[in-house]
Amino acid sequence: MLLDPETENDIASELCKLLGRAILPVGQLDRPGAAARGFGTAFFFTELVTAADGRQLVREYLLTADAITRAPYGEIGVRPSVTEPPGAASDGILLADFAAQWVRWPEVGLAAMLAKDLHEYAGDRGWQWRTQPVTDAVAAPADAVARIGTAPASAFVLALGVATDGSRPLEVVIERLVRDGDDIRITTELPDGYVGAPVFGVEETAGGDLGVHCLGLVLPGDGGGHRIATFDRIRAALAAVSPGA
Repeated sequence: MLLDPETENDIASELCKLLGRAILPVGQLDRPGAAARGFGTAFFFTELVTAADGRQLVREYLLTADAITRAPYGEIGVRPSVTEPPGAASDGILLADFAAQWVRWPEVGLAAMLAKDLHEYAGDRGWQWRTQPVTDAVAAPADAVARIGTAPASAFVLALGVATDGSRPLEVVIERLVRDGDDIRITTELPDGYVGAPVFGVEETAGGDLGVHCLGLVLPGDGGGHRIATFDRIRAALAAVSPGA
């Protein structure tokens, strides 16, 4: 759905307020202490799953693009706004053998980490996460993804960019998305740091209101914009992770 500029700006502002604490910066390093050689964004996602014994469980993941997990070392940034108490957390979590820390689906472009490991990391150091995860209710169902057509529609990317001083500011950009065969694509090249970031779209509900969905996450640019790893494919991949684990 293509919106007018005023409505687009209103939605972009609301996304920052409602989900600004869903996202974390990611950096790839060749060795500890080296300058990052690649930047991306990851985001928290929660879904309801059924365990082997029939219990309903809320499972939380950190999701990003597989392409930004392929490094000897990686750093997951710890933003002050997503932790408490204030000042208790470090600036980042350095992880060796970075690719092995994720469950990866290169065919989807997805990498996922169970968030319980991040919660345990924080608890061991006397702080806790204060996040606003993308929920299963916000993530686009398969039929919403299927309804996206070839006409340009409004897209909103919530990411942590890369400033000239190396800081990672919270940003939201308004772009256009289209269907490209079996894929959904953002039609322009995005700034550094946006790979892995969540992408949102809008459609009109049965009652005439606007419904905002998280369509998926940004994949690396290919010269014609960026494909999106859509949530129909993300859900199918995550279903392979045992709910009872």
